[in-house]
Amino acid sequence: MSLASLRVTTSSRTSVHPIGRQIQAALEGHAIGDGLLLVSVPHTTCAVTLNEPEPGLLDDVAQALERLVPWEGRYAHNQGSEDNAAAHVRANLVGHQVLVPVVDGRLQVGVWQDVLLIECDGPGTRTVEVRLLADSASS
Repeated sequence: MSLASLRVTTSSRTSVHPIGRQIQAALEGHAIGDGLLLVSVPHTTCAVTLNEPEPGLLDDVAQALERLVPWEGRYAHNQGSEDNAAAHVRANLVGHQVLVPVVDGRLQVGVWQDVLLIECDGPGTRTVEVRLLADSASS
């Protein structure tokens, strides 16, 4: 069951954004029991993952992506007007979806975890699709 299409506005080319609160808000108002929540981004230059939302770590993740896959490089994709091959590679390294358990309508993430959207080719507005895959309340 599709629950929401969230919008996240980013302000730099590479950045990391905690979005767990927005996802939890999308769950509220639905009679959801236990299940699995699929969080995905329908973009080839954006990613999602689970990790700690501490501001220093968010910066560290963005900087690590810069070091691992620098913008300047010899990329076959960067021909003509294309110049974002690094963003595609970064998004592929992280991934475009995560599964998060839901218990009694609440996201089940670790004490230090949150769902993070990783912008690899911003700034811009990104869509995050939130879909419930299984729900014990409707069984």
